Amino acid sequence: MAETKRSAGRKPGMDVDTKLVRELADMLAETGLTEIEVEDGARKIRVSRGAVAAAAAPAPASAPATAATPSPQAEPANQLPDTAGAIKSPMVGTVYLAPEPGAADFVKVGDSVAEGETLLIVEAMKVMNPINADKSGTVKAILVDNAQPVEFDQPLVVIG
Repeated sequence: MAETKRSAGRKPGMDVDTKLVRELADMLAETGLTEIEVEDGARKIRVSRGAVAAAAAPAPASAPATAATPSPQAEPANQLPDTAGAIKSPMVGTVYLAPEPGAADFVKVGDSVAEGETLLIVEAMKVMNPINADKSGTVKAILVDNAQPVEFDQPLVVIG
């Protein structure tokens, strides 16, 4: 009888750590990442958000967040057409728009930049990696927010 009750709640051979899955899902929500994968020996857990959830970000649910942190670069609806020729992240990490907390941003929309000038920093594995302008021009858009997680090849800054 006890065996029937125990096996009714789960399949044999399938031990899923639901607490870990929930923690990973919470981490996705907190960091804005789209996917997290954890591997422990033969066990592998991957939690990801679908593209539909990411596309729904400009919906009214995100409007209060945008209002709380107003900035010219926080316009998701304008990101898609503006990313052509954008400088992209060469790695996964966290982007910082200023050299240190409380300091002025490296660049703002409308600033003129020279080729090789630092635009922002991507921190990866505790190493600060400057991301430099690949050409001279004017900063047309900054497609990320300060302290935002970024993924490889994600558009960061548009220079025109």
